[in-house]
Amino acid sequence: MKQLLYGVAYYDEYMPYERLEKDIDMMKEAGINVVRIAESTWSTHEPQNGVFDFSSVDRVLNAMHSAGIRVIVGTPTYAIPTWMVKEHPDVLAITPKGPGKYGARQIMDITNPTYLFYAERIIRKLIGHVKDHPAVIGYQTDNETKHYDTAGPNVQVLFVKYMKEKFKALDNINNLFGLDYWSNRINSWEDFPSVVGTINGSLGSEFARFQRQLVTEFLSWQVSIVNEYKRQDQFVMQNFDFEWRGYSYGIQPRVDHFEAAKAFDVTGVDIYHPSQDDLTGIEISFGGDVARSTKGTNYLVVETEAQAFTNWVPYPGQLRLQAFSHLASGANMVAYWHWHSIHNSFETYWKGLLSHDFEPNPVYNEAKTIGKDFERLSPHLVNLKKNNKVAILVSNESLTALDWFKFNYSSSKNYNDIVRMMYDELYKMNIGCDFVNPSSDHFEDYEMIIVPALYTAPDRLLERLNEFVRNGGHVVYTFKSGFTDEHVKVRTTHQPGIINEACGIYYNMFVEPKNVTLRDDPFQVGPKNNTVETWMELLTPTTAEVLAYYDHPHWGKYAAITENQYGKGQATYIGCIPSPAVIQKILEHAIKKANLWGVDQELAFPLIVKSGINQEGKHVHYYFNYSDVPASLRYLHKDGVELLTDKTVTMAQTLDVEPWGVLIIEEM
Repeated sequence: MKQLLYGVAYYDEYMPYERLEKDIDMMKEAGINVVRIAESTWSTHEPQNGVFDFSSVDRVLNAMHSAGIRVIVGTPTYAIPTWMVKEHPDVLAITPKGPGKYGARQIMDITNPTYLFYAERIIRKLIGHVKDHPAVIGYQTDNETKHYDTAGPNVQVLFVKYMKEKFKALDNINNLFGLDYWSNRINSWEDFPSVVGTINGSLGSEFARFQRQLVTEFLSWQVSIVNEYKRQDQFVMQNFDFEWRGYSYGIQPRVDHFEAAKAFDVTGVDIYHPSQDDLTGIEISFGGDVARSTKGTNYLVVETEAQAFTNWVPYPGQLRLQAFSHLASGANMVAYWHWHSIHNSFETYWKGLLSHDFEPNPVYNEAKTIGKDFERLSPHLVNLKKNNKVAILVSNESLTALDWFKFNYSSSKNYNDIVRMMYDELYKMNIGCDFVNPSSDHFEDYEMIIVPALYTAPDRLLERLNEFVRNGGHVVYTFKSGFTDEHVKVRTTHQPGIINEACGIYYNMFVEPKNVTLRDDPFQVGPKNNTVETWMELLTPTTAEVLAYYDHPHWGKYAAITENQYGKGQATYIGCIPSPAVIQKILEHAIKKANLWGVDQELAFPLIVKSGINQEGKHVHYYFNYSDVPASLRYLHKDGVELLTDKTVTMAQTLDVEPWGVLIIEEM
């Protein structure tokens, strides 16, 4: 990227009256320099089978080009037209809930040959039509693609083929997956049952892995088609999303982002988050760190909120804070869903930058200040490079397996809760993070790796983590790590299996804590925060130093949290779910032991610091105030210039930050 992109999704097809020229004038005034079109309107582009009409695309492309606004064109394959379902009802995905019904988006079977035929045809027709248009800078394949729980007979046939290729013989599957239990043994490939009803967590987890692979293959297939047409100056991306809890929350269970991202030129991502009094910036940071880590480079925020819902309408200043927060994590584009609020259908009240009256409003007016600053400061802020020393190891396989084997029968907590438990406290301490996955080959780029609930892992991965510690690295494990192999088969050794070598502990019992605390409040967090919930492992140290024991009349002899010197490095093991305050103290202790505690850690949430190196080789420091009250801080880096005001800043100077405010300082 040569400059920052500031954009919106734009659908002229949705407009209740003619206003393209007016929209463009308002976009220009707001500094919008890119729009995304076409990916939601297949039925408009192909109103009947084999009848194509790209006049709405041409109209927008030509108008945007005349205005100097760039365009990203999406393949419209995630929302299928009515004629396809009428002629070929089998294109709808059959899920564990039964046959699909037409109406919503993302209801198709991404393996269905008929669907793939029509999808390829519309991709070739559309991309072939627009590829030479000077306004087009890139393409988006599909939209927030997932496997949509497709599990019909054709998917089961593909799964059996996958299992044959991977495991060769049924005896291997029966043994590795424990299928003798409850007479689940499969003695003939012809008898291989549908996995929809399985009670076997190993088989169910393997099917989920297979379904994620379907997404990787589907997206790679689309990219290969688009690559036949795209120019060398154009890119292809996908807008990945996250586990949804009313907003973007955690690792996406239905896509392996690291694998799927390999086919793309750049990673795109959709990030939605709480706002108003609930705005913390954590989801912006988390989503950005994941997106950046998939390819180790800058990324595009393809969708984020402008107004959206009533509880997301930003307070004054928050839209700016959010936009620069994306840049601080390494984004090169910030784009809103969407430009205009629509007047009908499912997302009528998911409001865009403009309200239903299409007139300027306070959010739009604030966007104008962002657009001006993006344009003015682009040379200083585009292509920010991060050099984090801490990484979090995330595992889709552990996510799935822990859905099969919950922490206890009453808890709603899942894998992503444990990931966020660790990430959130690092964020609040201003510790910059990357993410790595089990197949990563660059653990050694980091000095500390955080390993949340790595429930399922092959021997080699655990051995690599031991080696990382032995060679001088620091690892912080949580409970449930190392428990099963890659087939979700429990290891027959003392837990936590292979990593007990580095951790210097073992256990063979675990319980649900009732009225359990940590003895003598070792982290000095007070009675309210000295708690243990949901899960606890009864740890026995071998070589480890005990940081905390349980306080309980029966479990009190067991360790809860330990650290162990192993080779040149250190392993910390957290055997329970303590309060966030305790997690913060454990991580602070480990970070200091790893000599990673620096001047940025003099500040803590709601004052957030993000840093990087810009394309001119200069250090840039962002300071954010995620609160409704003014704040001040001591600037402890080299002298520089505050870019928003163009004022000189000296080391040790006290700076004021407005409520929901931002400072950006470039070192001289």
